[in-house]
Amino acid sequence: MDPYFSPIDAPIDCARDAELAARHAQLVLKSIGRRCEAMGRTHGARLREIASRSGALTRRAHDLSARHELQQQGLAYAIDAAQRAVLTLEALVQRGNNDRAHAEAGTPPVLVYESEVVVDGAALPRPVNYVLLRILPPDGLEVYAWKRPYLIVDPRAGHGAGIGGFKTDSQVGVALRDGHPVYFVVFRPHPEPGQTLADVMRAEAAFVKEIARRHPASPKPIIVGNCQGGWAIAILAAANPDITGPLVLNGSPLAYWSGRIGENPMRYNGGLLGGVVPAMVLSDLGNGVFDGCNLVANFEMLDPGRNYFAKYFDLYRDIDKGRERFLGFERWWGGFHFMTEAEIEWIVDQLFVGNKLARGEARIERGRYLDLKAIRSPIIVFASHGDNITPPQQALNWIPASYADEHEIKIRGQRIVYMVHEKVGHLGIFVSSSIAKKEHAEVASTMKTIEALAPGLYEMRIDQVIGEGVAARFLVSFEERRLDDIRALDDSDGDEALFAAVARLSELGGDVYDLALRPLVQACVTPQLADLYRNLHPSRLQREFFSDRTPAFRGVTFLAGAVRAERRPAAADNVFVEAERLWADMVQQSFDVMRDLRDSLYECLFIGIYGSPIMNWIGRSKAYQRAKKDPAELRFLPDVQAILLGVNRGGFAEAAIRMLVLLAESRGAVRRDRLERSARVLDRDEPFAGLGAERRAALIHEQSVIAEFEPDRAIDSLAELLPTPDLRTKALGVVEYIAGPIEEMEPHTITMLQRFRRALGLPAIQTTLATSDPLASNREASAMEPAA
Repeated sequence: MDPYFSPIDAPIDCARDAELAARHAQLVLKSIGRRCEAMGRTHGARLREIASRSGALTRRAHDLSARHELQQQGLAYAIDAAQRAVLTLEALVQRGNNDRAHAEAGTPPVLVYESEVVVDGAALPRPVNYVLLRILPPDGLEVYAWKRPYLIVDPRAGHGAGIGGFKTDSQVGVALRDGHPVYFVVFRPHPEPGQTLADVMRAEAAFVKEIARRHPASPKPIIVGNCQGGWAIAILAAANPDITGPLVLNGSPLAYWSGRIGENPMRYNGGLLGGVVPAMVLSDLGNGVFDGCNLVANFEMLDPGRNYFAKYFDLYRDIDKGRERFLGFERWWGGFHFMTEAEIEWIVDQLFVGNKLARGEARIERGRYLDLKAIRSPIIVFASHGDNITPPQQALNWIPASYADEHEIKIRGQRIVYMVHEKVGHLGIFVSSSIAKKEHAEVASTMKTIEALAPGLYEMRIDQVIGEGVAARFLVSFEERRLDDIRALDDSDGDEALFAAVARLSELGGDVYDLALRPLVQACVTPQLADLYRNLHPSRLQREFFSDRTPAFRGVTFLAGAVRAERRPAAADNVFVEAERLWADMVQQSFDVMRDLRDSLYECLFIGIYGSPIMNWIGRSKAYQRAKKDPAELRFLPDVQAILLGVNRGGFAEAAIRMLVLLAESRGAVRRDRLERSARVLDRDEPFAGLGAERRAALIHEQSVIAEFEPDRAIDSLAELLPTPDLRTKALGVVEYIAGPIEEMEPHTITMLQRFRRALGLPAIQTTLATSDPLASNREASAMEPAA
């Protein structure tokens, strides 16, 4: 047994404590070593580049001076720099004015699309501040009611809604261009009195049911969750597994203790800042309401160089082209929203500090626990190594935490597909145009076929790009994976166990504050004091300062107009412009060095405190892992045994799907063109089309279990399912048509097809396979029949 997960009643053991102390020291040394190595590698390379650029710039300045051109460039730069300073100040003042106008308008979502209200959560039996919108397609785009609708849920993490439809090249744009009806969940700035996350979950369930009512001829809606919206829809699907379609979790944390030593410092906040207590105190100071400014400030401190310097320098450097982009993003970033004390306390206690959702212990309300294994819809997870808010470990480690192994995923009929980007940041997952055109477009295309995929765990890979721009097409495959492949993304240092003491101390601290200090704090806070506290928050105050309400800035707009009329930008190759960029890079690096030193200290302090034997003892009641079946026992589950009893029962549909499943398992991967052919046959051709989506899914699940545990019997019994030569020829023709041209097949695929032919008494493969759908005639005949 891992000594970090010692039983609650374990007696004092000096040898175990010594081992813990040794591991504690190893973790500290590993943290220091990794941080130093990373800083030396990244900052060393940047310093060498800066030194090289400095030398080249000095030589160029000397040459210009010798040609008497340096003074001329200096004058051009001085004029340009002064003009840019005025225009940048004007942009900041405009941002403050925009924020005030946005707040006075009720902080509407920042969608670029027109929309209409479908359901207002304030009118539900348990009112919430959530609203369901229908996105109205712009001119030139047509959506079809029979196509699967999309529901996009944006994060409610301090900001407002709309980031998923912030641009035309966005999640909304991708779905609209493909003809899908799109719905969007937004929220008002202030929650309804007494609102809880259970109320929010019920409201989202009502939204999904209303969408289903509006589209009776389409499958269940695809639900897309961004960041916090991802764990929100996971909770929705776990509590209501019968109403949701496929789930897309973009940059969504579900395993909050996970991360790599030396890389992910944000997870230490709970231990070093007091667990749930700060959220309780801040809510009380807000008169029962938690200010989202605090979350936004927390995000900004992750990368202070970017948020406090580089963002503004980028505006200054490219003020002529970057102004509108800056103001558009800042309109969303500064649209601060609020939560009730019950909401933020649940989030911190159950998720961020307690990590209860991944361990099957989260309780949405009394007597109602949440189990992610209860989700029946296919799940696609999009994560990125460049995401410093939700690293891949936090997005994916709930899978090995929940399932015994990858076989259990198959047994439960679940399809989990994940994709890990190499470098895009957290916000880039939602707002990057390049990500929308590539990854989100491919996810949308995958949704048309994902339910034809055999149950299991897959990694989605974009293998090849064909063409450029909007005409680009991608060759996509689904590689079957094991839970060990997900664990390999982590460093397996046992550091997650350190968070057990954090969880226990957080609960104790919350109880002490609630009993001893909360009555005093609440008695001292009036609505007027709460408003003053909110208005004086630095994130809000600095935006208010740079606005027309500050007398010194009231003439900036007029001055900026005069500057634009006389704008004289310096040439891009101006030596002083290049020196300015070099200076900015040096300042940015200084910020980054301080950030990295802070993160290193942060991590060492956390490990130093919570890695000690005494903290191991304190956290022993929370240091547990979810109970899981022994993989060897999975075969003997009642559901599995019932399915295996029917290995020789069925007909054409069972036989064809079984062969497709066996073929996919022999390959270990599925190309999307094959998956598209499979989906086309299953959706349109009889006898599959008449089964309906739910029965087809159940059939694929059953045949996957048979192929998993009895692959030889599954092949040998094919002849019993297909008693006549005509049925055998047609079924194998369907399978070979979906498999594709023989010249594109791997040897093991051809071997499996040969086994099918021998089992069915058919001649061996020669040189060609079926190139057309043998069931197409069934489809045409069905279409010619008069409607009932």
